[in-house]
Amino acid sequence: MDMKEEKIVMPGDKLGIIEQYLPGDGTYDDNGDIKSSVLGNVKINQKMKVISVEGTAKPALLKVGDIIYGQITDIKPQRANVKIECMKDNARPLALPYMGAIHISQAKKDYLEKLSDAFRIGDIIQAKVVKITGDNVDLGTVDDDCGVLKAMCTRCRDFMHTTSKDNELQCNTCNKKEKRKVSKNYVND
Repeated sequence: MDMKEEKIVMPGDKLGIIEQYLPGDGTYDDNGDIKSSVLGNVKINQKMKVISVEGTAKPALLKVGDIIYGQITDIKPQRANVKIECMKDNARPLALPYMGAIHISQAKKDYLEKLSDAFRIGDIIQAKVVKITGDNVDLGTVDDDCGVLKAMCTRCRDFMHTTSKDNELQCNTCNKKEKRKVSKNYVND
């Protein structure tokens, strides 16, 4: 078998036999056949006679300061729960199914009487990672680019657009106005 370097292989693909190469990173010996254990590019060290696979899709781990996209799943008096979907500017999938929470003090710079004036269930948001404890993530939307990116009307469920007032959205269909912590990157379609 003549394996080409840089060829993309899938887990389980045969790369060669034990008489040709030694198994390296991203490979395993399957009864004399060297197979790929990860999706990635083949690397061959001819001098050492080692074949390896360099993974291309390593999962992303969140760290403090990362910007995420997520959806509000629940709102309590002091905290909004967020299902974290992905990281901004990072196409890799997240390593864990992270759940986040935005405390009322981390929602906006000014005093906020009730969290439902900043978020509603179903809102798509952009937030910054403030603290990580295991797979629980504390988020903040204090920055101008953080906050609600897309929202639906609580009455008719049509998409809303920004108004001339700060942190106010209006429904395209029924004209209902609602308060939100609106990101400067809000999508008006």
